Amino acid sequence: MIEAVRRATKDDVARIADLARVAIAELSATKGGPVWARREGRIEPLDESIRAAIADRDTVALVGTIDDVVVGYAIAAAEVLADNGLLARLTDLYVERGAREVGVGELLLDSVLAWATEAGCFGIDSIVLPGNRETKNFFESAGMVARAIIVHRPLP
Repeated sequence: MIEAVRRATKDDVARIADLARVAIAELSATKGGPVWARREGRIEPLDESIRAAIADRDTVALVGTIDDVVVGYAIAAAEVLADNGLLARLTDLYVERGAREVGVGELLLDSVLAWATEAGCFGIDSIVLPGNRETKNFFESAGMVARAIIVHRPLP
């Protein structure tokens, strides 16, 4: 079994969109998921936003593979802050349930971190929804820790 990461291409768009739909469904069913999906623009058509990410020079779109089969993906963008510093924003990182625990997620994250470093970013942010301990532990094992907590109250 060979795990690898490569840049996504236009030929990967449909597969990434399928994986994104599964990720969105998983997250939407968790605490904070419905608001996350609305705020972060996780709506159809996903194919168009994935194509745009692949084409954007300030964004990296990657796929993780096992024996050349795409089982995960990651998307990150460099954001210019008010002080002109660059902050990497990891907006997507997902690996199919059956392909977890074998290193594909780590390879994807390591590749994003390398891209962000090369791009001159001073740090990287991502979102973990409350109660998603598996993802929180994954990010913490890579040295990422909470720097903010977002609170929310639904209104009538």
